[in-house]
Parts: sequence; C-alpha cells; structure tokens
Amino acid sequence: MKIGARDIGPGHVPYVIAEIGVNHDGSVERGLELIDAAAHAGADAVKLQFFRAELLMSKASRLARYQRHAGESDPFAMLKRLELTAEQLTHLVFRAHQKGVHAIVSVFSLDLVPEAGAMNWDAFKTASPDIVHKPLLDALAARGKPLIISTGASSLEEVARASGWLRKQEVAFLQCVSSYPTPEDHAAVGAIADLAKAIKRVVGYSDHTTRVETAAVAVGAGASILEKHLTLSRLSPGPDHAASLEPAGFAEYVRLAQLAHRLVGDGRKRILDPEHDVREASRQSIVAARNIPRGRMIDPSDLTAKRPGTGLPPYMLNEIAGRVAARDIEADMPIRKEDLL
Repeated sequence: MKIGARDIGPGHVPYVIAEIGVNHDGSVERGLELIDAAAHAGADAVKLQFFRAELLMSKASRLARYQRHAGESDPFAMLKRLELTAEQLTHLVFRAHQKGVHAIVSVFSLDLVPEAGAMNWDAFKTASPDIVHKPLLDALAARGKPLIISTGASSLEEVARASGWLRKQEVAFLQCVSSYPTPEDHAAVGAIADLAKAIKRVVGYSDHTTRVETAAVAVGAGASILEKHLTLSRLSPGPDHAASLEPAGFAEYVRLAQLAHRLVGDGRKRILDPEHDVREASRQSIVAARNIPRGRMIDPSDLTAKRPGTGLPPYMLNEIAGRVAARDIEADMPIRKEDLL
C-alpha cells in the first residue's frame, strides 16, 4: 500500500507512526511539541484522534481498569477534557506536513467522518474496538484514502471478516494487544505472521509495551507498520502517558526498527554480494591428487577435494572418473571443465 508517496509493505523500510493520541492533554501547544518531537525522532507519521464525548459515550459507559489506575474517575469527563476540535486538529495536520511527516487520524464516530474527510489527512485509522463497526469502516474506506485497522482484543475470525468487508480497499491491519501497558509475556508479536497468512494484507504492530526492543522483534516477525505512543513525559497525568515512550526512547525505537529491516533483508534466500569471495575461497573443488597426463583416462584415485572453490564441485567426482584428460593436469590443482574431454 501507499501513504502519500511512501511505499509500505514487505521489503520496504518499516513505516513508524508516532501515536500522539490524547497525550496532548487537550492542548494544541503540547500537540505541536509532540509533532516536532516525532519528526525529530524519525517518525514517518503522527497519529491523532478525532472524537466527541457526547457522540462516543452512552450513559452506560465505564472506564477501563488502566484508565482508573491513571487517576480517571469519569469516562465522559475524561474524554471531554481531551477533545480537540476540527479547527485545532487542522492546525496539527498543517504542522505535521511542515515537518515532513504524514498526519493520520483515528475517527471514533460515524457522524465525524464528513468533518474528518474535509481535513487534509494522509490516511485514516480505526481503533481496535471498532473492528466490528462496519458502518464506520465502510464510511472511512469510501473516502479513498488508505485505512489502517488495529486488531486488539479481536479474534482472527473477526479480523478476516473485516478484511472481507473491505476487500476492494487499500487496508492494513495491525496486530495489537489491548492492554496499557502490555506485559512483555503478552506482547504476542508472533501473531503478526498469523495475520499475514490469514488475510494476505499489509500487516504491522500497534505496540503498547514499554520496551524499545519490540520494534526490532516486530519487524523480524513481519511488521511493515509500527505504531507507538509518544509522550513528552511518562510521568504526566492522563490515561496513555505511562504506556508511551519519551522522545529519546522513540528515536531509539525508530533506529531499532530500521536496523531490524536491514538485518532481515528481503526474505529471499540467495547468494549475497559479500558472500562471493568467501564462497570461492572456502568451498572445495575437485583437485588432481597426482600429475595427470594428457590423454589419460582419469581414475578415482587421481582425484581428491580441496579448497578453493574455483574448480568443479565435489558432487561431480563420480562423473569425472572415467573421463579423459584434455591436457596435462598438474598435481594439487583444481580440475576445470576445459581440462576434460
């Protein structure tokens, strides 16, 4: 898939999204600082959230455990405090583009899709809980921009169903664990391969662990997209700061993702350029065990195998025995095709 002019998928450098989310704490100024920090750290994109508390929360809404642990007491009040208007988000999109990074948005309500579509987003995203929200997925996909879908707390069958709904759209799916922060023994990075096999789409990892090393592990497991929360301080009050990386950690995250990409390569087994010299020097060839005069039928006792690998390979020993020497062959020298009749 493509976001802007950037190719994303197997063989391409991992696409790293700095998830600002609500770590701006409702402040445009802090949002601008986070965008600047993301660009400086090497992110390819920043991701924001577009929601309105009254559209998202019913009277029955409750806080998740991690939100209560972060000091929140009222789900509606929490979201209301963290809302940004369409106008405020437009300022942040402009700043992202000024800094040379893409701007992506998670849209949480169907009623907000037209407003989001009027802004200059490079791609849309849906949060994990919305993998079952077909009307929202369809409405965002219909906007004609790439769509990224997180898959936390969902089954493989639910992912496959959503992929089927959007079979004609340019969509990527991110393996994700809906736990903030995610314990290391529940990171489930290996499920990236399960996703890729099941849906044949671009896949990635939305990372809620607190580790930077997860970037390299996820790329090694096949992630083409990485998403990681960014904060200015993990000690800040708010629901997502504790599961985020600070700017220096995020820069290391990007570095490790890119290093892993170089280490993994393109996934094809073949002879690589740096190997040719060692291949020639260290492989063994069929070598004359003694002087073999021209016209002589070669006996198995005339042959042995030694380095380098510049002659005929040892698997041809039985084929060469019984052939006639086309020229004098010096003892302890590799035998070549032109030495034989």
